[in-house]
Amino acid sequence: MRITITARHTEIDDDLRAHAKELVERVAKIAHRPQHAQVVFTEDHGETSVEIEVHVPRGRIHVAKAQAVDHRSALDAAIARMKRQLLDEKETPRSQVPETR
Repeated sequence: MRITITARHTEIDDDLRAHAKELVERVAKIAHRPQHAQVVFTEDHGETSVEIEVHVPRGRIHVAKAQAVDHRSALDAAIARMKRQLLDEKETPRSQVPETR
């Protein structure tokens, strides 16, 4: 799986990039055949936020956003939201298609 980490209007250190990559790899294991993940760190007027997108087959994209005091806290909150989203999808049974004879 390819992971892209982007910083918009801010600078992030290599430790935070490595931490983000590790967390996204761990949470993406929950998804069914993840193809690509993107993490965007943003700072706008003093507000820090993180957006995570996980792309899975058939054009589905899971998105989790979070704002916090610093990037690390926002990343942790976004990861928690993504994990909940992926677990909810995994637990939801797919609709049963009746068999035709």
